[in-house]
Amino acid sequence: MKHSAFSSVVLRALINGRNDCNRSGTAVATATVMPFMAAEMSRHCAGAGGLKRGFPCWKRMMASESLRSPVEANSTEKKKEEKKSEGNSLVASSYWGISRQKVTREDGTEWPWNCFMPWETYHSNLSIDLTKHHVPKNFLDKVAYRTVKLIRIPTDVFFKRQYGCRAMMLETVAAVPGMVGGVLLHLRSLRRFQHSGGWIKALLEEAENERMHLMTMVELVKPKWYERILVLVVQGVFFNAFFGLYLLSPKLAHRVVGYLEEEAIHSYTEFLRDLESGAIENVPAPAIAIDYWRLPKDAKLKDVITVIRADEAHHRDVNHFASDIHFQGKELRDAPAPIGYH
Repeated sequence: MKHSAFSSVVLRALINGRNDCNRSGTAVATATVMPFMAAEMSRHCAGAGGLKRGFPCWKRMMASESLRSPVEANSTEKKKEEKKSEGNSLVASSYWGISRQKVTREDGTEWPWNCFMPWETYHSNLSIDLTKHHVPKNFLDKVAYRTVKLIRIPTDVFFKRQYGCRAMMLETVAAVPGMVGGVLLHLRSLRRFQHSGGWIKALLEEAENERMHLMTMVELVKPKWYERILVLVVQGVFFNAFFGLYLLSPKLAHRVVGYLEEEAIHSYTEFLRDLESGAIENVPAPAIAIDYWRLPKDAKLKDVITVIRADEAHHRDVNHFASDIHFQGKELRDAPAPIGYH
């Protein structure tokens, strides 16, 4: 029994040596181990039926090992290839075991985006009323309305009819209120041990949707260096101003955003008019917009601006609705949040 085990170990060592070492290493290993292997095999076969049966026994065992060796070699190579492919699929170190799951489109092609997944895409509701307007009814409404109108003056002077650049600047500002409101509601929920009624998620969804508008516009309009500086300045000022405003008066903050969204609808409507008149070329839609809004493969810029305008109309309704809740003396959590309302 010991002789059989020893001979099996020696033969396996030789086979592994043949697969992993070079020829010179294999020759040395074979020359070193062969006498011991021959002696052990002779004893094993002699015990089984005498020395006369030793040679057939040796031949039979060598033949069986030679049949198994290609299979083992192939399995070893397959394992190496699998490990290599697993290593290539990871973005960073596999120490934490985190890797992107395999995601495909409906047609079976690989999903190219990391910033959003297929289940986060949607068809925009284009039937929404674009003409809605909240008429200022009280002092705070008038303050919000006049503030937005005042903000629009430098925008019109700087960008004029460059609606691509205007939209890019607009989205860097429009993505701020939802994030500020969501964060402050999140902190309030933690302090008071209360649910938010879904409003944290609703406002963060709005911020993410506005950010996707910006990612789309960046594909169409490449910002110049002075526009990047302007974005830094405007975003820094607006973020801090809106943060303080939301702390002081959430109802005024949401009303301001509602009027900002009304101005956004107006700007995108003018954008569409220039596209229809030919003043702006109706170029093919960016790939990110086609996937995010589930647009046709042959969609154009006009289709993209149309769905973005519809999104802005939904954000208008959400913020005016939130402001109305506060004006009624209630908290946002008292009313159901419009989660997924695009």
